[in-house]
Amino acid sequence: MTAESLPLTGERTVPGIAEENYWFRRHEAAYAALLPHCAGATVLEAGCGEGYGADLIASVAARVVGLDYDELTVAHVAKAYPRVAVLRGNLAALPLADGAVDVVANLQVIEHLWDQPGFLAECLRVLRPGGRLLLTTPNRITFSPGRDTPLNPFHTRELAGSELDELLRAAGFRVELLAGLHHGPRLRELDAAHGGSIIDAQVAVVLSGQPWPEPLLTDVAGVSVEDFAIHTEDIDASLDLVAVAVRP
Repeated sequence: MTAESLPLTGERTVPGIAEENYWFRRHEAAYAALLPHCAGATVLEAGCGEGYGADLIASVAARVVGLDYDELTVAHVAKAYPRVAVLRGNLAALPLADGAVDVVANLQVIEHLWDQPGFLAECLRVLRPGGRLLLTTPNRITFSPGRDTPLNPFHTRELAGSELDELLRAAGFRVELLAGLHHGPRLRELDAAHGGSIIDAQVAVVLSGQPWPEPLLTDVAGVSVEDFAIHTEDIDASLDLVAVAVRP
């Protein structure tokens, strides 16, 4: 499998590209933290994207179904990750029976959806009683600071921690965990080394259209899962929100 199998549009993160490694590892860190909830379970990843996350879940789950709307993406996942059963479908109407799965994973997806309450209602429907929804999404406060509309053109509505908590409870879930993903010590050192923010340094290069400076590319390519921390302290300052919600 090669990352070039899917076009790099900015809508999804893919593995195997040095310039994308920071974002890939940031997403992978959330998968790693949530993996224990998938052990021995039947899992639906709603919005599986490139498929690397569904495949990671498949390393511990009894069965993983990856769902995505994009036809090219579905074909790629089926070919690249044979231990993932892949379906093409709309997240607004999940093509599963009531109570069909133990876990729904939805990582870095809900911010792309127009009908977020409708999607959460569908997640509640396909989960068995006591099943869990695992959800991550960019923190609106830090991802699009001071804006009413998202900076990312692929996002429809971003959420702050309190807004995500309210949305999940309104959908009928019990919120078991609401945490935030932060830079760990090494990434904070890299922030300082690159003018205060390694994220802003990357964005500046992309917007300039110029070649990546070698020191920045080396640091970005060297980021690992262990460079991120997920905890419940200072959620409003987090980069991404991480939630575990239970169907009563």
